[in-house]
Amino acid sequence: MTGQALTATQRRRLRAEAHPLHPIAQVGRGGVSAAFLSEVDRALASHELIKVRLRGSREEREEQLEQIAQELHCAPVSTVGGVAVLYRRNEGDSKS
Repeated sequence: MTGQALTATQRRRLRAEAHPLHPIAQVGRGGVSAAFLSEVDRALASHELIKVRLRGSREEREEQLEQIAQELHCAPVSTVGGVAVLYRRNEGDSKS
């Protein structure tokens, strides 16, 4: 896995925190674009924990998630259908 590695306990806590969130960005027809990555990067810098909506088949969604995690150095927490939860710890923040 690329990005940050999370323990099972951290994933469980982050999934619970992400439950009330709504997706902040959606992958377009053209796939993961520079504009999409820029928006997700800004959101992760502000909030650390976000949801995004992915498109396509299961395999396409897995590829999109891997690309996002690799390019933005974030950890995929979970996926349910086409919605993925992403986490990236902000520098200087004491939370884990």
